[in-house]
Amino acid sequence: MKVGLAQVNTRVGAIDANANKVLDYAARARKLGCELVLFPELTLCGYPPEDLLLHRGLRDRVHAAFETVRNGVSGITVCIGYPEYDGSSIYNSAALLRDGRVLANHRKQALPNYAVFDEKRYFQSGHEPTIAEIGGMKCGLVICEDAWVPEPAKAAAAAGAAVILVINGSPFHMHQQERREEVLAARARETSLPLLYVNMVGGQDELVFDGGSVAVDANGVVRFRAPQFEEGLHVVELDVTDGKATLKATTPAPELPLVERVYRALVLGTRDYVEKNGFGGAVLGLSGGVDSALTLTIAVDALGATRVHAVMMPSRYTSQMSLEDAAAEARNLGVRYDTLSIEPMFDATLGVLRDLFKGLPPDATEENIQARCRGVLLMAISNKQGKMLLTTGNKSEMAVGYATLYGDMAGGFAPLKDCTKVLVYQLARYRNGLGSVIPDRVLTRPPTAELRYDQKDSDSLPAYEILDPILEAFIEKDYSVEQITALGFDRATVVRVLHMVKRAEYKRRQAPPGVRVSGRAFGRDWRYPITSGY
Repeated sequence: MKVGLAQVNTRVGAIDANANKVLDYAARARKLGCELVLFPELTLCGYPPEDLLLHRGLRDRVHAAFETVRNGVSGITVCIGYPEYDGSSIYNSAALLRDGRVLANHRKQALPNYAVFDEKRYFQSGHEPTIAEIGGMKCGLVICEDAWVPEPAKAAAAAGAAVILVINGSPFHMHQQERREEVLAARARETSLPLLYVNMVGGQDELVFDGGSVAVDANGVVRFRAPQFEEGLHVVELDVTDGKATLKATTPAPELPLVERVYRALVLGTRDYVEKNGFGGAVLGLSGGVDSALTLTIAVDALGATRVHAVMMPSRYTSQMSLEDAAAEARNLGVRYDTLSIEPMFDATLGVLRDLFKGLPPDATEENIQARCRGVLLMAISNKQGKMLLTTGNKSEMAVGYATLYGDMAGGFAPLKDCTKVLVYQLARYRNGLGSVIPDRVLTRPPTAELRYDQKDSDSLPAYEILDPILEAFIEKDYSVEQITALGFDRATVVRVLHMVKRAEYKRRQAPPGVRVSGRAFGRDWRYPITSGY
């Protein structure tokens, strides 16, 4: 028996387009001889739909699309995810459809309500296992989080399932594929059944879905793995004898190295954010530093060179090295490149403020004015050209507030928002390994904002090799000052860093979204109060 795993890229709210994609992939799977094809969680409305679920118009459109798929599928069984409306209740459901009939309907039992998940805000839980016979084989249906706890799969096995079908909307972070396969292996061994797992692919706001669909045999061994970050239809085969299902061996796609998978997530997330929001391309400020250089390569790999515009905006503090390196990056990548001096705007602003600032020494105020002059220019280009403005800041800077509101934080999307500075360098070296586009000295010179003479990041921050592990311990592990100090860090440095994180919360609330690649990113899974006496 052949089963198709439709690792598709849907769009939240694009109900008709999603339904048409289901019909197209179902027809392709039927031509390949599949008896069954699986689609991801909430296929019809996209994932996560958030408060769109509460809109009456969405309810009506989902119902109409469901009927379109039900009546349009023939000669093959299709498993789709959709929001099921039952009176005042909404369920995260999976339906098996064939030849105008609903063969089975499963309501998700385990609703995640942690990290980026907020499903209890919208959905009611199902309580019963769901079994359906397809091609002489009894299949148990579960949805995503149902597979992360033992009970739903065990209940399906007890009800007579010969295979567990798992449809998913599982977002990426850098270690998530290993965790998924560990969980699926545990479910397989507990039930002594194979599992077929299909995951969606694509970017949705700050989330990226990486696919990585797999088939796991009854011993927990991965027998098939789809390529990550690629949309496609994949076929796995089951031998069905006396109602028992056994996976046929294949060669799984290799697991990607960590830095490569992060880079590909950034490219996919940036592409889908720009394109799904209807922008014609991207514009960004190119400084000659590593962050903007990496952001430029991501934008080009995501959108193509002809759709990316880089702008260098020098001031009196910009070094010749930065001018040369920025020009080299743009030339190497083949993008449009313009140089716009901010000196006239900077001088004019200082002139307007001269009387108010009389007698006061220069400080971060003048540095921020420069950043805001650049923000004004970039937003004007974005508005005029209809291109998404990409910001270039990284997680280390955002954590401690080393960024300027309405300056370098101004923009629509922040590809590196969840990448620490140490990771930024790793990603830049990885990308250079595919073809050298970032000058070597960008990767070796001390990082600097160049907002005053001879400025270095280390003037204001601990070395990134110290800062980043402290931030990881606090942000991703919720460690206290004492616990972080016990890791071997200077207590005064830890206290200082955590105080900076706390003070910068108001800035982060006003920052653009960016791709989530870690176990905990600033955004939907970080909800610290701005005003706090803790």
